Amino acid sequence: MQIRIRKQKKTDLLAMCSVWNEIVESGDAFPQTSKLDIHTGSVFFGEQSYCGVAEDTETGELLGLYILHPNNVGRCGHICNASYAVRAAARGKGAGELLVRDCIVQARQLGFRILQFNAVVKTNTAARRLYQKLGFAELGEIPGGFHMPDGRYESIIPYYLPLTGEK
Repeated sequence: MQIRIRKQKKTDLLAMCSVWNEIVESGDAFPQTSKLDIHTGSVFFGEQSYCGVAEDTETGELLGLYILHPNNVGRCGHICNASYAVRAAARGKGAGELLVRDCIVQARQLGFRILQFNAVVKTNTAARRLYQKLGFAELGEIPGGFHMPDGRYESIIPYYLPLTGEK
């Protein structure tokens, strides 16, 4: 399988909603509880600073995506935030790492100085290993910060990566 990361196109919208909804339905990584349809997805993805997709170049299948946007406004507007989604069937094949690496490049090109993840669920070990591999630093642990589908509350770990030479 050859994976290519590219900017999303309008024709990707249904597939993007499908990938996003798979993560929302699992209930163990994204804070959202409502699935996207073609209309809400168009608005949601359209509001982002950038959306990238991972595509299988042999089949054209959309394997995953990321969204990139400011984490805050004004004096904190130089900090961006991103979310990543990879189809369950495509995990472990490198799409996630390619998406994060492309996101870092795009964030720098858009002038952001820091990439911050507010709420990485502690039990999301694959994502946490990837972020650590790519040089992200943990900011601590927020006990009970994420409501899991089974009713319990799991800790979240914020991460950040400077996008400039500054620390």
